[in-house]
Amino acid sequence: MDSGALAPFPFPGVLAPHPVSASSGRSSMTAPQPVTRIRSSLVRRPLLSAREVEVLLTWLSSDSKSRAAQELFVSESTLDTHITRIRSKYASVGRSAPTKAALFARALQDGLTTLDEW
Repeated sequence: MDSGALAPFPFPGVLAPHPVSASSGRSSMTAPQPVTRIRSSLVRRPLLSAREVEVLLTWLSSDSKSRAAQELFVSESTLDTHITRIRSKYASVGRSAPTKAALFARALQDGLTTLDEW
């Protein structure tokens, strides 16, 4: 690599622009390479307990909080407390989830569930 070429990009999974030859001004690569981004390594995830994941997925799959609470053998108040804590944990890593749909999106993004399971 020439002294005028770019240094390696500091983030793993993200490719920097390809090096350019200082003498010719042309890329040292013959064809454009696909840019690969590994988003999951750059996204901060909250540390949810196993019970919080269970509560979240049960609530997401239920028609109501009362039904989810029955399935989990807890009161609706306890379910609300779990959901509030889960939302707080997402907010603390800069990924707020104020609605049920937003929590579903976060669960998908974090690999807690897949669309095939729904």
